[in-house]
Parts: sequence; C-alpha cells; structure tokens
Amino acid sequence: MVVKVYGPAYASPKRVITCFIEKEIEYEVVDVNVFKEENTTPQFLQLQPFGVLPVIQDGDYTLYESRAITRYYAEKYKSQGTELLGRTMEERGLVEQWLEVEAHNFQPPLYDLVIHVLFDGKRGVTPDQKRIKEDEEKLARVLDVYDQRLSTSKYLAGDSFSLADLSHLPFGHYLVTSLGKEYMIRDRKHVNRWWDDISNRPSWKKVIQLHPPVV
Repeated sequence: MVVKVYGPAYASPKRVITCFIEKEIEYEVVDVNVFKEENTTPQFLQLQPFGVLPVIQDGDYTLYESRAITRYYAEKYKSQGTELLGRTMEERGLVEQWLEVEAHNFQPPLYDLVIHVLFDGKRGVTPDQKRIKEDEEKLARVLDVYDQRLSTSKYLAGDSFSLADLSHLPFGHYLVTSLGKEYMIRDRKHVNRWWDDISNRPSWKKVIQLHPPVV
C-alpha cells in the first residue's frame, strides 16, 4: 500500500521522504499550505492534533513526528533498501545517540534561524537580530563537536550512512542555501566532507528536485 506523506514542501516531511526513497518505499504526497493555515483545519487536526508537519497515513495507521516515522519504517523494512539503523546493537546505539544530538542540539538553533531569518520576513515580522546572533553561536559550538567526531569517523554513527546523517539533511539544506550561511559548513574540514557526501546522495537530490522548499 502506498504511504501518504503530508506537507512535502517543508523541511521535516523531507526527512521522511528521504527515508522512504532510501528504503524503496512507495509514497504519495498531500500538499498542506502552512501559510494559509491548512494545518489548523479540523480535518488536519484529526490526523495531527498539534497541527505540525509531517504526518503519514499507511492504510488505517497514522503516525506523526518525523524521527518517529523514520525509525518505524527503517525498522519495518530493515531488509529492504539502505540499512539505516546499524548492523549491530552497538551501531544502533550510536545511530540513536546522534539522532538525539541532531534533535536536541543541531536542529533547535537552526530551526530558530529559519523561523527568524526566512519565515518572519515572509510574514512581515522584523527579525530579532540578538536572537539570530545567539542561535549562530550555539550552532557553531555544535558544529565544532561534529567536526571533531567526523575527524575520526566517516559518518556520525560509524562507517555507514544512517538515519543519524539523513536526519540532518532538511535543515542543513537551509543553512547552505536560503540562510546564506554555507561558511558554517565549509569552514570545518570534516563537516564539509561529510556534508558533501550526504547531500549528494541520489535520494536527497531526488527529494529537492521533486519537492522544492517553500523558501
């Protein structure tokens, strides 16, 4: 059965779609326009009570939160497509560790930058320059840790591409494109090498081609 993915134009749903392409899972998309508040309609809130993207429907099964979705499908289709969870329990532990790092250290300041630099301007709100500076400093410290880790490891969780790397693609893409802060990647030798590797995967190139970002 084809899985429905809601909101493909936005960053977090792209995390799910990239996983589906890596795992060779058939999907179809349902557009949701956040700027028109289509994520707050009663119909959408029945699927996702917090009004946040993404959400998937797989027959009678509904699931939201992008990292939960990718973990679920990477496990469900473990023997299909790219192995994304590690081949041993120790590798799985590292994948989970770096997924948590991405969720709690990498994404928060970067998400804040996307909101204040890109979306506030689109909504006619004056960006908070003090907060933008603080977010850049937080992200720089995180990327310094990544650079150290990637000096001894090809990917974050070891020698193989995994969900830990994939999860960085949607918001990392904003960093090197719309936000105009590519130097934060390029100035760090090992992060730069890693980013070039993961962002040139056919799955991510296909996602960007089929589902261009809204900003």
